Amino acid sequence: RVISCFSFRKKMNVWLAPSHHHLHLPIIPTKLTIQNTLLATTLSFGLFFSPFPSSASASAIQSPSLPIPLSPSWEKCSDVELRDGTVPTAPEVVTNEGLVQEAWQIVNDDFLDTGRHRWSQDTWQLKKNDILSNSIPTRSKAHQIIKRMLVSLGDPYTRFLSPEEFSKMARYDMTGVGINLREVTEDNGDHRLKVLGLILDGPAYSAGVRQGDEILAVNNMEVKGKSAFEVSSLLQGPNGTSVTIQVKHGNCGPVESIEVQRQFVARTPVSYRMEQADSGAVQVGYIRLKEFNALARKDLVIAMKRLQDMGASYFVLDLRDNLGGLVQAGIEIAKLFLNEGDTVIYTAGRDPQFQQAVVSDTSPLIRAPVVVLVNDKTASASEIVASALHDNCKAVLVGKRTYGKGLIQSVFELQDGSGVVITVGKYVTPKHKDINGNGIEPDFQKLPAWDDVSQHLSKCSLLQQG
Repeated sequence: RVISCFSFRKKMNVWLAPSHHHLHLPIIPTKLTIQNTLLATTLSFGLFFSPFPSSASASAIQSPSLPIPLSPSWEKCSDVELRDGTVPTAPEVVTNEGLVQEAWQIVNDDFLDTGRHRWSQDTWQLKKNDILSNSIPTRSKAHQIIKRMLVSLGDPYTRFLSPEEFSKMARYDMTGVGINLREVTEDNGDHRLKVLGLILDGPAYSAGVRQGDEILAVNNMEVKGKSAFEVSSLLQGPNGTSVTIQVKHGNCGPVESIEVQRQFVARTPVSYRMEQADSGAVQVGYIRLKEFNALARKDLVIAMKRLQDMGASYFVLDLRDNLGGLVQAGIEIAKLFLNEGDTVIYTAGRDPQFQQAVVSDTSPLIRAPVVVLVNDKTASASEIVASALHDNCKAVLVGKRTYGKGLIQSVFELQDGSGVVITVGKYVTPKHKDINGNGIEPDFQKLPAWDDVSQHLSKCSLLQQG
């Protein structure tokens, strides 16, 4: 289940998750095979990098330490989890030709052409025949062929990742305690949360949490039915404080409550202040959101509540120069302003008729009029928030047309530890406008009078109702 810009696949094609995630409906159905498995890490529900191709490399991911290898651990007990009845076997030798064919097949199955290149499976088949007509003597040559093959698609966001780059991307931690979580879906649709990977010598590992452990509760709160994103938020907290995690070791091991001291390295992206307008007659709560990281939603809620308590009757949400971040964080932030049942965003896959709606499932935290400041560097997750508030008549947009990055990428691991990032879908606004390549046009170029903001939103609501 993918509702993000990034997901992971490895060993078998199994949709999970993350996108970081309600929301978690498959954008494109994937065939079940024994060759590739979709790994649900925290990245799988929406790690969005800068929209600019030159800065969207995996090297942008930083981790405090090297992670424990993410190799599967098979446990000998009666309830061992084997998917599709398969039995673990020794890994097969990967040929260079097989590696190139694997990358070719991923594109064939999942790539969404959002440009004007008119990609087709017929022309892609011809490329495969041409590429594999000669032997590939070295692994380096195979990687070069995959790079050229992906460049030929004409999509600046579809690219090859070396084993080193893929490893850096897979070790991203948004919990603050050094673990990556995955959602394991049961046959009945329920899911459990398991530890996919740990940062070596990180807080969780040092306290006794191990790869494959199931997370049962956080601070005595059961996490059954919660998404990986929600549980990651529960694990977050001020640096140096502690959190108690109840885990079941492995598939058959004992249940243990473990106290873990947080060592969170992410910085708050939120700053706020109270402003006065109309000679002090209007109290305006100004909030600057620099990026959508793991702290964004939590800190934004704190800022909004404090400004409300201080008497704010209007709000300004400044998303200028905000290139994005965690898409799931953007979705959850948009919900803070929307009514239950409002559409946050649509996701569309290769079949233009296959469109899924991400819908708000909560009541708004505030009902005051909102102005969202945008410019040409407002991108990806920022554009999701801006369009959600605008199209649902919760905010007016002020500034310049936004950047126009509305694509969804999935990250697929190849058999030698390298990977490919493939565009598999795109975002469409609640009013069915394609964000990618178009951006979002603001309502005003300069800040209007507050009475004009209220009138604009009232008119928008009336038109929407009738």
